[in-house]
Amino acid sequence: MNYDTSAVIFAFSLTLFAGLSTGIGSALAFFAKTTNTRFLTASLGFSAGVMIYVSMIEIFVKARDALTAAAGPSQGYLMTTLAFFAGIMFIAFIDKMVPTFENPHEARGIEEMSLSQQEAMKKVKLHRMGLFSALAIGIHNFPEGLATFVGALHDPALGISIAVAIAIHNIPEGIAVSVPMYYATGSKKKAFTFSFLSGFTEPVGAMVGYFLLFRYMNDYVFGLLFASVAGIMVFISLDELLPTAEKYGEHHIAMYGVVAGMVVMASSLVMFV
Repeated sequence: MNYDTSAVIFAFSLTLFAGLSTGIGSALAFFAKTTNTRFLTASLGFSAGVMIYVSMIEIFVKARDALTAAAGPSQGYLMTTLAFFAGIMFIAFIDKMVPTFENPHEARGIEEMSLSQQEAMKKVKLHRMGLFSALAIGIHNFPEGLATFVGALHDPALGISIAVAIAIHNIPEGIAVSVPMYYATGSKKKAFTFSFLSGFTEPVGAMVGYFLLFRYMNDYVFGLLFASVAGIMVFISLDELLPTAEKYGEHHIAMYGVVAGMVVMASSLVMFV
């Protein structure tokens, strides 16, 4: 499969946008006295809806079509299914390797961190928490960057949808890095910088995937990669986005967000058929 330079630059730009949205979370943590929990809950639910719908309806199907063309209907479907669950196991393993305390996907509200943790923990421990959160986010964002890049390279409209969904879910991660770092150092600039830079592993993941896989890209590689990306995105939605949405607000608001995300994603796919 050959891609021109403009397509690669566009895909990389989307990945960069998604990754650096951690800086938005950092800014929100500093410029909002309290979390707008209803909006954040709806946004996270919306992101989950987009990612689940596009993974199961679009990405998985495209992967199956590619592998079916390469290996036949029966073998192609089996390979797609195995790759999907391999993607789930891959991101689950990464998540398991991050200690719970430092894991940014163990949801904590702004107020919870800024008040109770400020009083209960020493500055050194808060600093460590911020550093480990940045590292954990970097690890998690690597496959997300690959997912955004591959999606955008194959289908620009699909790539935009994935990038927006991942950008929304990166906002709380920015909060997870910046708040403890700020209370440990007293420097908003330093906290914002760490939060902002933690998202850089997304474009790094895109570039690594591009340079390692580009020369070998065919129906087999594309299908296996796309199916695993679908698995990664479904796991992120179920393990991170929805529990975090529940943590920040009401159950029904999160579910309304999920349905709205699916509707918007479905509408955009129908428009580009």
